[in-house]
Amino acid sequence: MKLYFKQRFFSWFSSYDIYGEDGETVYTVEGQLAWGHCLHILDRYGDHIATVRQRLWTFLPRFDLYVRERYIGCVQKEFYLLTPRYRIECDGWQVEGSFTEWNYTVRDGNDALVATVSKELFRLTDTYLIDVVQEKDALHALMLVLAIDAEKASRSQ
Repeated sequence: MKLYFKQRFFSWFSSYDIYGEDGETVYTVEGQLAWGHCLHILDRYGDHIATVRQRLWTFLPRFDLYVRERYIGCVQKEFYLLTPRYRIECDGWQVEGSFTEWNYTVRDGNDALVATVSKELFRLTDTYLIDVVQEKDALHALMLVLAIDAEKASRSQ
């Protein structure tokens, strides 16, 4: 399953539309006015299904992941000098690749490919392709990409 992740051009807060291969909206992401990043994920019908929320008062950025109201894990930046690194506590996943170039893969605990993520360059807004191997992993993969994108946005400000 391919998801196309495109930030809206005119938006006061982080807002994204997530499209499927057929061009139809699969998810909508809406930022909320809050200390730190708080992103709400809505399904195609406008129902709230997940949240990515930055935890405040941590030494390094940390994002908690919720499906509906149930905590499912977190993404935390790790201290590393050369390139950004993240500790993922969600589904036993690991992230490999180039975060600075925004091309990376997500693997499960058995080293099986879960998803690949690539950023399209030379666009007016952030645009990503998330290629998920199994459709059941699409929401969690999207949440992971949102957390990493929010951390990178915080770092560049």
